[in-house]
Amino acid sequence: MKAIVQDKYGSADVLELKEIDKPVVNDDDVLVRVRAASVNPLDWHIMRGRPFIVRPTSGLRKPKLRIRGVDVAGQVEAVGKEVTQFQPGDDVFGWCNGAFAEYVSAGENNFVTKPASLSHEQAAAVGVAGFTAVQGLRDKGQIESGQKVLVIGASGGVGTFAVQIAKSLGAEVTAVSSTTNVDMVRSIGADHVIDYTQEDFPQGSPRYDLIFQLAGTASPSTLRRVLTPKGTLVLSSGMGRFAGIDRIVKALATSPFVGQKLVTWVAVPNHEDLVYLSELCESGEVTPVIDRSFVLSEVPEAMRYVEEGHTQGKTVITM
Repeated sequence: MKAIVQDKYGSADVLELKEIDKPVVNDDDVLVRVRAASVNPLDWHIMRGRPFIVRPTSGLRKPKLRIRGVDVAGQVEAVGKEVTQFQPGDDVFGWCNGAFAEYVSAGENNFVTKPASLSHEQAAAVGVAGFTAVQGLRDKGQIESGQKVLVIGASGGVGTFAVQIAKSLGAEVTAVSSTTNVDMVRSIGADHVIDYTQEDFPQGSPRYDLIFQLAGTASPSTLRRVLTPKGTLVLSSGMGRFAGIDRIVKALATSPFVGQKLVTWVAVPNHEDLVYLSELCESGEVTPVIDRSFVLSEVPEAMRYVEEGHTQGKTVITM
């Protein structure tokens, strides 16, 4: 099969399209012919091996896993003898290692049936971004219906899911984005939009019950000023995402001394949340936002594009 292979850390130039063996299918595994995958900040952090704190788990001198990519959608090609949920021909999506390839193999609980309403490209966009948004809002933010919620970085991969999920849970959502993304975040359900290039945010802002910070340079102490006295500031570290470490450390150091709740975490993929995300997509409450599509051979270009940090929604890889 064809796959994008990485044998050393570095820029996107270290990624090469090669012919390698298909993955092994164990008794409890599902072999999936990949139709689409998506790119996350997690992928280029590991590609570069930066910051260096990623290396104890990803590999000290070179990546332990040669193929990047976590989010995937496709068709079941074969199943192990202990698999009960799927059979060959089923359309599925989920997460696994090595998604930038023609085939992947992982445990059956890594996948769910793809809703007919979603294309493979849309389904592949769910994974990491969806897990991060759900766990940040519901589990860490403990969002409640009727609350005022602020999403900073609303036009990105996680942000577009966060706006829609917060709305599905009954919140009044204010989205922070740049001028070029204002119309898009309104179209996915934001009740109010702050254009940070035009407004002196967060000066003069109303108070929010929950702030979900996915981007921007505002410090925890600044954001606390626009939180309610018992409000919650959730700082996303994604699924192994390392941007904004400085503000996360500051928040954790400050949290014990203030009435407001300041939390961060690392998102963990799991079957229960994948089912929940699938149901939201099937009901139409959440629709993945696709920015650009690249073919498998263009993964290096796609990684460069995502690394620039200006994507509107998700960037996907098609086979």
